[in-house]
Amino acid sequence: MCPTDYENDELIFMDEEDTSHEELEPVTGSWQVLVVDDDSEIHSVTKLALSDLVLNGKKLSFHHAYSGAQALEFLREHGEDIAIILLDVVMESDDAGLQVAKKMREELKLEEPRIILRTGQPGYAPEESVIKEYDINDYKTKTELTRSKLVTTIIASLRSYQQILTINENRKGLQKVINSSSTLLEEHSIKGFCEGVINQISQLINEDVQGFVCSRAGAILDVDNNDVYILGAVGRYQNFIHSQLKLIEEPGAISLAQECLKQRQHIFQTNDTAFFMDSSGYEAAIYITAGENISDVQRQLLEVFFSSVSVGYENVNLFHQLRNAAFRDWLTKLPNRTEFINMLDRLRSDGMDLDTVALVDISHFSDINDGLGQEAGNLLLIAVAERLTSEFAGGAKLARIGADVYGIIGTEELVTVENINRIFSAPFKAGDHNLPINVSIGICRLLEHASGLNVLKQTNIALNRAKKSLTCNYEFYAPEMEEKTTWRLEMIRKLRNDFGERRLQVWYQPQVDLMSEKVVGMEALLRWPTSDGGFISPAVFVPLAEYSGLIIDIGEWVLEEACGKLRSLNGIGFEDIRLSVNISMPQFRDPNFLNCIKNVIEKENISAGNLELEITESVVMDEPQIVVEALRALKSSGVQVAIDDFGTGFSSMSYLQQLPLDRLKVDRAFVNEVEPGKPAFIAETIITLGQKLGLKTIAEGVEKREQASYMLKIGCDEAQGYLYAKPMPYDQLVEFLTQYKPSVTH
Repeated sequence: MCPTDYENDELIFMDEEDTSHEELEPVTGSWQVLVVDDDSEIHSVTKLALSDLVLNGKKLSFHHAYSGAQALEFLREHGEDIAIILLDVVMESDDAGLQVAKKMREELKLEEPRIILRTGQPGYAPEESVIKEYDINDYKTKTELTRSKLVTTIIASLRSYQQILTINENRKGLQKVINSSSTLLEEHSIKGFCEGVINQISQLINEDVQGFVCSRAGAILDVDNNDVYILGAVGRYQNFIHSQLKLIEEPGAISLAQECLKQRQHIFQTNDTAFFMDSSGYEAAIYITAGENISDVQRQLLEVFFSSVSVGYENVNLFHQLRNAAFRDWLTKLPNRTEFINMLDRLRSDGMDLDTVALVDISHFSDINDGLGQEAGNLLLIAVAERLTSEFAGGAKLARIGADVYGIIGTEELVTVENINRIFSAPFKAGDHNLPINVSIGICRLLEHASGLNVLKQTNIALNRAKKSLTCNYEFYAPEMEEKTTWRLEMIRKLRNDFGERRLQVWYQPQVDLMSEKVVGMEALLRWPTSDGGFISPAVFVPLAEYSGLIIDIGEWVLEEACGKLRSLNGIGFEDIRLSVNISMPQFRDPNFLNCIKNVIEKENISAGNLELEITESVVMDEPQIVVEALRALKSSGVQVAIDDFGTGFSSMSYLQQLPLDRLKVDRAFVNEVEPGKPAFIAETIITLGQKLGLKTIAEGVEKREQASYMLKIGCDEAQGYLYAKPMPYDQLVEFLTQYKPSVTH
């Protein structure tokens, strides 16, 4: 700006006498001031007018910029150190100063420096909204800025800056405490919280301090004694974190911290201070290397601070207890399943030479709980944990994995079947009871690449195999075990998916009267097609369906599908054909089984007498009473019942007499025994038994004419097999029935 743009600039700051007679105070630092003006004389006069100003023990240190662009460049590098900016409005443009204010607030995010706008041209005064939006402290024309007024403006702005700085520093300090609280579930959470407390004290008293937080922290640090331990520290005390207080070798600090805990109050000394922190019985002393410089106001502020932060210290302890609960079994005090997995994961990183894992399951533990009570069961679990701990004596890592399952990690020489069985060979004392117990053991050798979770899974596979074994109580993990389990799970997943997408099919195999060879019935057979045009054997997928519980839904669908096709056959003239459907044990256990059968018959409008349910001997013997009652209820509604594969199981004649049967199916294994000149005694016996009981008989797997002739000769009523027809889809069945003509040769 030209000198003619305003009058008497050379007289600025000189039209009033300096009336200030401030007492001298020691100078310990400086306030950073940036003067931004395109007139170099303004820089000199400003510096001259303010050179002797001291506020709070700090003088002014000046920096200079001669354009808005220079000012922004300087602020990008040093903006965080600047306390005040004396900013000219009109420089390289009419609003250059306003642009600097705008960019430093919005782009550079400099919120703490105070701005004093100056201009030699009153007509360029900023709008009120600009003053508010860009947080500008003052606006003056240069002609009205006497030294006294400039000093007053500077002092007011510095105090505003100092307040904002203090607020922001306190906010940052509190943020450290909040941030440490967010990590309280981690191992260093207490350490982080305590360091945050010390750093916050440092912020509140505006002084760099060193210090530590200590407490009778045996429980917190998982040690047995109740000595005073250092929980967190900054400065020279950091190396003593989680160490006993007496190890720091500073008698004064030790004595002050101990006295603070004893008196349960703050203690201020000349060179150091100890603060007492307490909430709900959780006590700690905070020692810092500062004393005489803490003012009364700061002491009051610290009182308020500790009344608040003590709650945080209580939370630290509570979170620590929750963390212990997350990783430790509450009953036996052993590590729990989660920590056992962590222990397995840490084996390699800790460099420990442990290579064997075992899971030990107490056999029939639920009987102890049911018979003697849960208290006796709990005492037994504690006794087992104590004996395992005593016997392995630090040579192995132990955990309680589940209700009655213990985990052991050790060397191959230590964790053996013999050692474990020896430990459990003597009874365990549980209250007033001496309880002998048996166990099942699963053992797995550790591999370099296996994760803790995977090792636990593999060992559990071995344990499950051991529990099913009839010959011994242990099993070693082998990869093929997992492969078989993985295969089974994958097949179940695929079966569930294919069933949901209705890819399963129901085929039908005709059954004929042996005398007339007329078609009298058909058996519904479930088929699971593969993508290559083949089929998965029912011997494979039916057990999978039963294991997964999917057999109930599949069985209901097969019943509905087959009965629907029977109704269709009735509609095109085949009215006297019987439909046989296989029923599994899980279906009998289903409470909705009987209603399902009745609902399907009613829905499809078929005759109950044309529906025959086939059950195997093994189903009958599994839970005979349930089966007998269910079949009697079905029989009363007209449904027929047949026993499939008769002669292959271990039938009880008493139950056979109780069953409301209509038909016995002679298993194909006995039909295959039929050879020219050789009698089939078992087949004859079954047919004779059926006749004595008043039951019809049907031979399965008839593939040769001589088999059919022999079965007819010994009194068998019906037959089913490739000699007459293979299983076929419904459309082919309709075609078969339409074209079929009996070829009676006997």
